[in-house]
Amino acid sequence: MTDSKRRRALSAASALLGGVLVLTACGGGDDGGSGGGSSESREKSQAEVDEAAAKKTSAARIKITPKDGADNAGINNDAEVSVTKGKLTDVSMKSADGTDVPGTFSADKTSWKPEGQLQRATVYKIAAEAADSEGRKAHENASFTTVSPDNSFIGNFTPEDGSTVGVGMPVSINFDKGITNKAAVQNGIKVSSSSGQEVVGHWFNEKRLDFRPEDYWAGNSTVTLKLDLDGVEGADGVFGVQQKTVTFKIARNQVSIVDAKTKTMKITRDGKTVKTIPISAGSPDNKTYEGRMVISEKFKETRMNGATVGFTDDDGKGEYDIKDVPHAMRLSTSGTFIHGNYWGDKSIFGNANTSHGCVGLADAKGANDASTPGAWFYNNSMVGDVVDVRNTGDKTIAPDNGLNGWNMDWAQWKAGSAV
Repeated sequence: MTDSKRRRALSAASALLGGVLVLTACGGGDDGGSGGGSSESREKSQAEVDEAAAKKTSAARIKITPKDGADNAGINNDAEVSVTKGKLTDVSMKSADGTDVPGTFSADKTSWKPEGQLQRATVYKIAAEAADSEGRKAHENASFTTVSPDNSFIGNFTPEDGSTVGVGMPVSINFDKGITNKAAVQNGIKVSSSSGQEVVGHWFNEKRLDFRPEDYWAGNSTVTLKLDLDGVEGADGVFGVQQKTVTFKIARNQVSIVDAKTKTMKITRDGKTVKTIPISAGSPDNKTYEGRMVISEKFKETRMNGATVGFTDDDGKGEYDIKDVPHAMRLSTSGTFIHGNYWGDKSIFGNANTSHGCVGLADAKGANDASTPGAWFYNNSMVGDVVDVRNTGDKTIAPDNGLNGWNMDWAQWKAGSAV
């Protein structure tokens, strides 16, 4: 190769190498030079990429409540999945152990809720999928923990849903935790009657709330109890979990008047006397409480041991222990019953008060003789019927000793309301 050719070749190689170096420098530099590598060009390219990605993303927006990581969630209404700008296509909810929680979609597929009450102190996981109008999918996941027993309260109530009871039966609610925010809790409970009677709640203590009208329930009416306590803070950091509606029927109006002086019981039904039965009330040393008492339990036969209510001999054993008392009906928490008596001489009924404080009726051992006064009264009485005991010489029974709030006048009763 001649010198002139060699020089031309080196010159071309140098120019080519320089071009490579320039291109390399422009591609990675920020000198503001022109061409495809400028910052303006890069921003434009990124915007185009973002716009293209956005066109591929679903417009559907899924919301899961409670939010991810929440604790002390309610067990009735808190859990829900909803979507905007789309429809839900699949929702899966499981407890921590993998148990599926069934749920229901709304008619338009924009929401989903569990079908039943959740468990307390349980971790739940929700996975949701939705699609927008163009079929593009969106996904969302969340995990939350429901309220624990330590941080929640429930109310055990009587009477039961669907039951039929006597006119004296109050709605009585016993809470498993002490309630300090009484007004908030009472506002979450509504009791109404088809008779239109005014119904008022009365707090006996921090755990017991009873509801009743001024007079006995109207016969043949229907009473409705609504518990709307889910999420209500009953005490500091302690929340309600119940959401329930209960209805029960009021039967005929039966009130039985026990007169310890005449030693008789007059049974009235809808204002008319239907029967008079001879009785034996508490002895002079063990008088029966006076007052209006409500039958709270019925037992065809039951055991009665004096030691359980303070009647003991010198050896500490009960003054009596009868294992098969027939036709027994409870009138107080402290142990007052009206019951059949087969062991006493028949002559005492209507003539002498001999019991330890109960009201006794003549009866037969085994509780199978329907002709006895004890059997008749048992078969013609129900939980909620009133037994009005008079002329015993003892004090009036405490209103909270059993379901016996009728022994408090209306002004006193209303004064115990928190609302």
